Amino acid sequence: MIKNYLFSLFMFVSYGVLYSQINFENQVEALGIGVNSGLSFFGNGVSFYDYNNDGWDDISIATEQGTKIRFFKNENGTFVEDNSIDLPINTDEQKQINWVDIDNDGDKDLFVTSNNNGNKLYLNTGNLVFQDITISSGLPSTNLQSYGASWGDYNNDSFLDIFVSNRAQLDDQQNFLFKNNGDGTFTDVTLLAGIDDGSHMSFCSAFFDFNNDGWQDLYISSDKFTNQNFLYKNNGDGTFTDISATSGTGIFIDAMTTTIGDFNNDGWFDIYVTNTYSGNVFFKNNGDGSTFTDITLSTGTGFYSIGWGAVFLDAENDTDLDLYVSGEFDGSFNDYLSAAFYENIGSEMYNISNDSGFAGDTRASFSNAIGDVDNDGYPEIVVNNSSYDDLFLWKNQSPHTNNWLKVKLEGVQSNRDGIGATIEISVDGHKQYRYTHCGEGYLAQNSGTEFFGLGLETEIDYIKVTWLSGIEDVLSNVNSNETITIVEGSTLSLENNSFESFKYYPNPVQNKLTIKAQSRVEHISIFNSIGQKVNSLSPNLMMTEINVSHLESGVYLVKVIIDYKIEYFKMIKK
Repeated sequence: MIKNYLFSLFMFVSYGVLYSQINFENQVEALGIGVNSGLSFFGNGVSFYDYNNDGWDDISIATEQGTKIRFFKNENGTFVEDNSIDLPINTDEQKQINWVDIDNDGDKDLFVTSNNNGNKLYLNTGNLVFQDITISSGLPSTNLQSYGASWGDYNNDSFLDIFVSNRAQLDDQQNFLFKNNGDGTFTDVTLLAGIDDGSHMSFCSAFFDFNNDGWQDLYISSDKFTNQNFLYKNNGDGTFTDISATSGTGIFIDAMTTTIGDFNNDGWFDIYVTNTYSGNVFFKNNGDGSTFTDITLSTGTGFYSIGWGAVFLDAENDTDLDLYVSGEFDGSFNDYLSAAFYENIGSEMYNISNDSGFAGDTRASFSNAIGDVDNDGYPEIVVNNSSYDDLFLWKNQSPHTNNWLKVKLEGVQSNRDGIGATIEISVDGHKQYRYTHCGEGYLAQNSGTEFFGLGLETEIDYIKVTWLSGIEDVLSNVNSNETITIVEGSTLSLENNSFESFKYYPNPVQNKLTIKAQSRVEHISIFNSIGQKVNSLSPNLMMTEINVSHLESGVYLVKVIIDYKIEYFKMIKK
């Protein structure tokens, strides 16, 4: 039976935004996915990701022990079970499904976690024919009791690395960070990178750049109040520093999801963590490069039930991020929410009406993800339920009065999928930001295309993509209601870059880098992506030209000392 959840708001126009009712319908059967994932401990994951590169978001479902992974291909807005995928049989209890390009060849490989029979890495050899390369890749073939997996390029070498979160019942299993060597193999760098090797019963993690320095940091959610959540700051030299305590994010709760988004459009990414009865936790990034503030109470997003998956989305494309939370209760406990939709009402506050608790929802929900069923620019939500209950596929039926933009990335110097890039848009001077992930949320994978709501505006001032390579692409005067694919380096920003005490140009650079300062430059050092010093000079001049023609193409870190003050910037060598 189709359920219709209607979130009513006033219909009015303000600052170029039409505020209207938000309306989602569960159309899982009508859209061809009236199936369930069985019964599994703490649920199974779901991916809402275009795995065959045809421009339509597909759905992949992790399942219970004894059942194969299920794939549903999106055919112009409806789904058909895809039995053409040539994948070695995997009937383990699967947890997370990551479609990820591990070798930058343009097709999607597949990584699947399991808590009972080991994780699996499958290489796409072409046309969705997969080969199990778990053993040859150097990843553990033994059971790690894994739940979440997140992918990011922590050392900016253009190959995606993986962090695996393990939650052992007997509290005796550590997490792992594996470096992608770029040749189809991975190396355990957990200790080398400075990641704690103790057991923390971790459910999931997310790579993101919390201090906007161009290096991916890492946040980890851990279950049980005896285990700490961790925030690791990327030092840019292959190591991390644990700043959990000083950042204010090192909480001890029953943490499930790690969900990232810029809810107030200030350019600094925030963290949402689900929990049990004591309430979820919403961390606002203070924008000082080091601390966060718990704003759960002021935002009204505590949930106070048993929360699992959570996802940010602009449901009605009114330019701000709303929040959807899945819960374990099946609706029979009147005092506890089974799910919640939090509407962003501005001023860093959210609203949940009496109807937004999904009254009558009789399914225990765990993982959720967003995608676009029919490419209409309005995001949908898929939810994987437990206890042999069918999935939810919440079709976005909100009035399509507001405009939208979708952005898809293709890396060249950076990893092919553009994971770790920041996308900034400006509409009539108002900015929005998105960060690209692979494996964010509880056992989830969201669409590989980023969504922006535009309100009533029909033109975007600019789109700026800052890649992990340091390259910036800028597109100006973009029309609304389009899906834009941006290839790294195709629209390089030609702006000169500057600090208070000096300017440097050009960047990207071919042969000579110029540094022009207000006083004498004492020392300049240039380091490659693995931290090796490749050039060093003490010019003692106010204007210096550095010959970089001998350097290989790539991204370098430049250290400049002026008046005993040290500044760093990234240099892109063509």
